[in-house]
Amino acid sequence: MLTSPSSPSPAPARSVPRLVIAAPSSGSGKTTVATGLMAALTARGLAVSPHKVGPDYIDPGYHALATGRTGRNLDAYLCGPELVGPLFAHGAHGCDIAVVEGVMGMFDGAAGEGELASTAQVAKLLRAPVVLVVDASSQSRSVAALVHGFASWDPEVRIGGVILNKVASDRHEELLREALESAGVPVLGVLRRAAQVETPARHLGLVPVAERQAAAVDAVAAMAAQVSRGCDLEALVALARSAGVLSGAAWDAAEALASSPPPPLPVPTPEGGLPDGLVIAVAGGAAFTFSYAEHAELLGAAGAEVVVFDPLRDERLPEGTAGLVVGGGFPEVYAAELSANEALREEVAALAGSGAPVAAECAGLLYLCRELDGRPMCGVLDATARMSERLTLGYRDAVAVSDSVLAVAGTRMRGHEFHRTVVEPGAGTAPAWGVRAPRRVEGFVQRGVHASYLHTHWASEPGVARRFVERCRTS
Repeated sequence: MLTSPSSPSPAPARSVPRLVIAAPSSGSGKTTVATGLMAALTARGLAVSPHKVGPDYIDPGYHALATGRTGRNLDAYLCGPELVGPLFAHGAHGCDIAVVEGVMGMFDGAAGEGELASTAQVAKLLRAPVVLVVDASSQSRSVAALVHGFASWDPEVRIGGVILNKVASDRHEELLREALESAGVPVLGVLRRAAQVETPARHLGLVPVAERQAAAVDAVAAMAAQVSRGCDLEALVALARSAGVLSGAAWDAAEALASSPPPPLPVPTPEGGLPDGLVIAVAGGAAFTFSYAEHAELLGAAGAEVVVFDPLRDERLPEGTAGLVVGGGFPEVYAAELSANEALREEVAALAGSGAPVAAECAGLLYLCRELDGRPMCGVLDATARMSERLTLGYRDAVAVSDSVLAVAGTRMRGHEFHRTVVEPGAGTAPAWGVRAPRRVEGFVQRGVHASYLHTHWASEPGVARRFVERCRTS
């Protein structure tokens, strides 16, 4: 029977048992297996730490639902390989086991950058064994060649087992197992086709948990049941316990701020000192579901009180709001509802008009525009937004073009774009970022507003959070 470790105190985060769930390609069933395994282990009394490789915001929502803990991203491109281990240890603190869902195919990463940001690289950085999820729906003996190839491609990546997904019948399973005996990689699970575990998708991937809470609960329960029936949980836990010990300390928001370079210019302190209870409002709810947990932690460590509000339901900003963060999500799906909340739109416009700091990414950029698909938005920016058939997707190397509440001109950061919308014009008279490839300027900086399509991870540049809070104190 699976139980929590008998020791009275949790193991150090750097030695938490862990598995990486990978696949030969997207669509193989990583999310089903990873989420189902997280939920199955949680149901057996283990504290499970959920993680996702790459910049994905949606899968971590399902992970959080499965485990009751915050889903966290591990992105070697946005944060640098050196932060993968510390950020993992931070998220896994106090847990019995960690499950890391990979991204795309196991060896796929940032385009043109070799293994950077791939599942394989993260597995090596975490010294974690890999479970390969294989869609076996259209093959039998060929599965052995596929698994052998993945197991031997990079000797530093340890594939500890295979889970066969979408297996059609007992006979199909028998043929697959016979073939894999020669590959030397154990079969740790066999999952049959199951429609009830499918999660609906649309233009940017799965529908987020916040938009389908009851259905998402049922889907996660179905995933857990399928994994519990079809997988050897004892063997998976034993494999997780074979992970190597990580070196270095866990990431800590306060320590990251303390070690980041000070602002290039001193920020004046208002008479009477700094205000107590400095409130930074963060947009949430179904329309704004994209955020990294470390952002709120950094803002808190910098002295702010982070208060989440829902622009679909709340007609006012939180009491005492000194700054506003509007992250990514799906405002295009909720354009009518967002537009109908005129009282809140007016408050956002008034806050921005006062010069208070406002940081907006992607969906937040659309919300600040004059209109979205013909519906009035906040009107902070003299720009319009509309849906597009073209998907804009990829990592970006960027440099701050204008001094802003987030960064001084010349600050270099890495980001990620992921949208099917167009903003016209694409940049203001003071652009936010210069992007190397494709070469362009984009985004808007005006007074206290920084609005851009670029998603960034502040753990890579903690001074962003400190600068934002300081501007909130002095604006």
